[in-house]
Amino acid sequence: MSPRRPGDSEETGVRAWFMDLIERYIFRMAFSAFVGILVALTAVIWITQALKELDLLTSKGQTILMFLTVTGLSIPTLVTVISPVALFIATIYTLNRLNGDSELIVMSAAGMAPQRLLRPFLGLGAGVCMLVAFLTLYVMPASFQELRDLITKIRADFVANIVKEGQFTALDNGVTFHFRERSGQALLGIFIQDKREPTKTVAYVAERGQVAEANGQSYLILESGTVHRQEANSRDSSMIAFERYAVDLAAFNQDETQTVYKPRERSTPQLLFPDEKELYYTIQAGRFRAELHDRLSAWLFPLALMFIAFAALGEARTTRQGRGTAVALAVVAVVALRIIAFAASSAAVRSPAGVIGIYGAPILSIVIALALALQGARMRSLGARLMRWADAALMPRLRLPRLRLPKLRRA
Repeated sequence: MSPRRPGDSEETGVRAWFMDLIERYIFRMAFSAFVGILVALTAVIWITQALKELDLLTSKGQTILMFLTVTGLSIPTLVTVISPVALFIATIYTLNRLNGDSELIVMSAAGMAPQRLLRPFLGLGAGVCMLVAFLTLYVMPASFQELRDLITKIRADFVANIVKEGQFTALDNGVTFHFRERSGQALLGIFIQDKREPTKTVAYVAERGQVAEANGQSYLILESGTVHRQEANSRDSSMIAFERYAVDLAAFNQDETQTVYKPRERSTPQLLFPDEKELYYTIQAGRFRAELHDRLSAWLFPLALMFIAFAALGEARTTRQGRGTAVALAVVAVVALRIIAFAASSAAVRSPAGVIGIYGAPILSIVIALALALQGARMRSLGARLMRWADAALMPRLRLPRLRLPKLRRA
């Protein structure tokens, strides 16, 4: 055992400080790339989805606040889906940049082990996993449920969604509605005929009307009109003039059934402890099972994608060694992983055995990618040694014919 020199501890401390500095540098680079990619992709996809909901403002007459609320409720889902992909792209970008600037080569020459290079990416991946787990288990179900309630409320507003300007619209419950034209949020030239009760007919005629909400109920406030009432067995009718009159729109709604939430719209405790007596659960028990395990395994995919990217590009390479093939293989591996995960989720709907694939696909990807990332250099070094040993053992036994060169004569 060699004696320890007095300067060894100081040298070790400086080396550790230098390695920590490099890790923080790599983490900042990867974190900045991840945030930029996540924000950019989320914004682009959100704008695309928002454009599809413009009919909330145009044909359905909803406010800008309702439009932003409906489209904003999709953001947690977008962040959950995009975060693993953003982490994968950020890891590839960071490693490519480090290699392009020859920083990976310098780190490798300085003795930086692959485990130390992996640490900043592992820290970022852990943060993304916690974000995805929080959104998947708590935020996404609440946003889906709120979105379902808003869509149901919008569709229940037959004034905005069913009746058309200048047309007489007859509902199945015996109500006929008509308005001449729309002026902003107000309706002009309103006519309503109510025949829900067979013993009498009630008609409302008003110059102007507007939908208003009070205590969670929707009302149509009529202005400057009359109410006509006529009994079934009488030719006489009574007429009452009014300046303002409120009509409860809830009585005109055709869909009064109770809302049944789908598995993805239910909270995680409701999936863990479902009501087994519920008719919808007995019919869709497989979907409840698949949805639950999809949520519980969602946090594994950011780690799997990060390890795949690191296994492909985590080794220092010269400019002559192309990295395009490695990136292409990483992309193929990610696509294959997502396809297997979707197939496992579909299988879990039909059989409980499919749950094994939901967890097995990302865990197996992590194990294989981690083994390739940490043991790849050793495996290649072992292969090179085996080739040299084979050359040393076989070359002496090969008898090559000796070439006889002609003798040169002096002139």
